[in-house]
Amino acid sequence: MKSRASRAEAVMPGTLSDDLRAELIAFRRDLHMHPELGNQEYRTTAAIKDRLEKAGLRPRVLPLGTGLICDIGDRGQGVPMLALRADIDALPIPDTKTKVPYRSTVPDRAHACGHDVHTTCVLGAGLVLAGLDRQGLLPRPVRLLFQPAEEVLPGGATDAVEAGVLEGVGRIIGVHCDPKVDVGKIGLRIGPITSACDRLEVALDGPGGHTARPHLTTDLVTASARIVTDVPALLSRRVDARAGLAVTWGRLTTGHAPNVIPQHAELSGTVRCLDLESWRQAPDLVHSAIDEVAGMYRAKTVIDYIRGVPPVVNEAESIGLLDAAMTVRRGSYAIEDTEQSLGGEDFSWYLEQVPGAMARLGVRPVGDARGLDLHRGNFDVDEEAITVGVELFTASALLDGNP
Repeated sequence: MKSRASRAEAVMPGTLSDDLRAELIAFRRDLHMHPELGNQEYRTTAAIKDRLEKAGLRPRVLPLGTGLICDIGDRGQGVPMLALRADIDALPIPDTKTKVPYRSTVPDRAHACGHDVHTTCVLGAGLVLAGLDRQGLLPRPVRLLFQPAEEVLPGGATDAVEAGVLEGVGRIIGVHCDPKVDVGKIGLRIGPITSACDRLEVALDGPGGHTARPHLTTDLVTASARIVTDVPALLSRRVDARAGLAVTWGRLTTGHAPNVIPQHAELSGTVRCLDLESWRQAPDLVHSAIDEVAGMYRAKTVIDYIRGVPPVVNEAESIGLLDAAMTVRRGSYAIEDTEQSLGGEDFSWYLEQVPGAMARLGVRPVGDARGLDLHRGNFDVDEEAITVGVELFTASALLDGNP
């Protein structure tokens, strides 16, 4: 795939004008100020649709009413399209930034995962590629995919696939903001780049009783505490350590009084896994471990294991395309290897259907030592990342059409 970069023009078309760069920054800030949760992204969908229509394009809103697709270029005799994917939803957490004018105006809602940036990058790429298409410079048709509900397990990608967004698509690419990578760079990895992520809900029941006589009842507080600590330890001895199967608890609720052993307890958390085969085995393994620990305390269990997403497994040729595109735009120094994370991403569902890859988009200001992270209320980006994302996508579209 490196040969694609070497055969490209010295100056490839598809860079951003100053006016469009400023417009896209303003667009991203508007999205940031008006975050919407999964499957509720009506304002966001309308804003994207309006801008694409002003560019003379014909976007189509997805059947559930949020999210949309928009095709650019002539498919001719069934030429497969390159899909550029963005996710458009926000998170149910407060925006804690205090020194920016574009902080969220919606209580307990924030674009704390960078989906506003992803959306703006795909929109900007679409506007640039539409201009190139009018000049006869777009070698292969492109589909813009603005997907809702990435943060809602098992992910809005499943609904999008069912709605037919991959029909006619030969390859799909996307980016995800990475606050550990400097702006101006991307991180690439062949193979799994994210992990499987499932949700776990556990209810425990017993007769309750007096804390003076725990031996006469089921001590749900102790049972809950042992499940929290012992289940992850048990799993670590029942699965190959390289699979990275990890249960992490986020909520434990039980009891109302200090001298009353409760009748009910609830735990919830996530199950993450690096390995696809271990992910397939995880539900049975987790059920067995919870029942084993709960049984020692005579607690009755109801376990709701909610399937989430498999790992995102990047295809080698698609990674080669992203590598070549970034090399043309910024040089090979702007590409770094990246590790597989324990985060989940429903982009994986698309890769179950068509080849593709996801790159990590650097958003950290150079020299910034604040240590910002995703899913925190103070998350923000260096907006130069928008330019990088747009130019990565446009170069990919031009190179993919000229193998």
